[in-house]
Amino acid sequence: MSMLFSKADAKKIGKVLGAEKITYEKDHFRLKVTNSEDKRILVLEVYPETTLGETRGVLVVVYTGNSHLQLHNCTGYVVSEELAEVTFVAETAQRLSGLVVERGASCSLYAALNRELISSDFTKLGVEVMLSGVALSLAEEILIRDEDRQAD
Repeated sequence: MSMLFSKADAKKIGKVLGAEKITYEKDHFRLKVTNSEDKRILVLEVYPETTLGETRGVLVVVYTGNSHLQLHNCTGYVVSEELAEVTFVAETAQRLSGLVVERGASCSLYAALNRELISSDFTKLGVEVMLSGVALSLAEEILIRDEDRQAD
């Protein structure tokens, strides 16, 4: 499954992240997020449709001063104005991966989580596992439910 990503999506994300600049390059959107107080700069790029091996899909890339993160085959995103962050998700039948980009020009990556983790009783999980489940549970509303997946 792939998602459509448009100029309106880039503007919506840019607003929540407080992007100082949003541009459309030849094949992707580029958003620059700056946190002057903490001296951090983050660049978010979204390729709406690019070749990912033998398939095509959405690629989300984050560049910071000391990291380069990629989320291949992004299937959707959730904007949280309250938390001032955007969660990009890639999902398969068994696994979820998520890239969370924050207004403060920081980000977190959670990769290859078991799908059932986000609907687990978080009090029964270790802190190191609980954080990823809580972070990606925000995206639960856009994930494909098992019954919908079986209908495909």
